[in-house]
Amino acid sequence: MSTKAYEQTLRVLCVKDRDDPLTELVAKTIIKIAQKGLKDPAQISAQAITELELR
Repeated sequence: MSTKAYEQTLRVLCVKDRDDPLTELVAKTIIKIAQKGLKDPAQISAQAITELELR
């Protein structure tokens, strides 16, 4: 579930290089959101993108 959200988020953010420091930030954000109980990968991804855009 979180893997799908992670992959989707990277696609939306156009991150292709897995060594990009942004990938770690995306992963941490997705884990934090999933721990709050959200289950749907699309919703997790959308929430992660919203949070990341605020930084």
